[in-house]
Amino acid sequence: MALRRIVALLLVAMAAVLSGCGVNAIPSFEEQAKAAWSQVLNQYQRRADLIPNLVETVRASANHERSTLEAVVNARAKATQTPIPADILTNPEAMQQFQQNQGELSSALSRLMVVVEAYPDLKANQNFLTLQAQLEGTENRIAVARRDFIDAVRQYNTELKTIPGRWWAALLYPEAKEMAQFQADETATEVPKVDFGTTNQ
Repeated sequence: MALRRIVALLLVAMAAVLSGCGVNAIPSFEEQAKAAWSQVLNQYQRRADLIPNLVETVRASANHERSTLEAVVNARAKATQTPIPADILTNPEAMQQFQQNQGELSSALSRLMVVVEAYPDLKANQNFLTLQAQLEGTENRIAVARRDFIDAVRQYNTELKTIPGRWWAALLYPEAKEMAQFQADETATEVPKVDFGTTNQ
């Protein structure tokens, strides 16, 4: 009976020591990065969900701007219909394609917002103003989600490259791979100008 207690205490002590040495850091950082990625996807989906109503509202007042509207619709379709591979977090090419599609949608939205400047009636439309505010808020949330994801990936990748993380990866997590960095280009990270003089930029 005493021997069992000693063994149990030793196991608890070993677990505490291993925990303090960062044995759980790799799976913990991996889960944080995955959670941050989910937020990125959620915010991009939120933006995609706003676009059909935005396009219809603009079309009602500026129907002859068809090429601009079609560019937004097509970019949205490309961004939402391109399959996201299961391994996107460890697949730099897939991550780059995802970023490119989202960047093209951001650019198309920016062009649409510039066109809207020529339509005072549209800028005074309450439905449009509501969509404008929602889009502006969503773009800000996207920027925050991207930033959080970049930081989470940095933590995870650093753990895999440094000691003792490298040791734990070799011993306990051989399947752990570095994650692709989410580094959008400047045009993809710019927040489209959606404030038409109703608030200060």
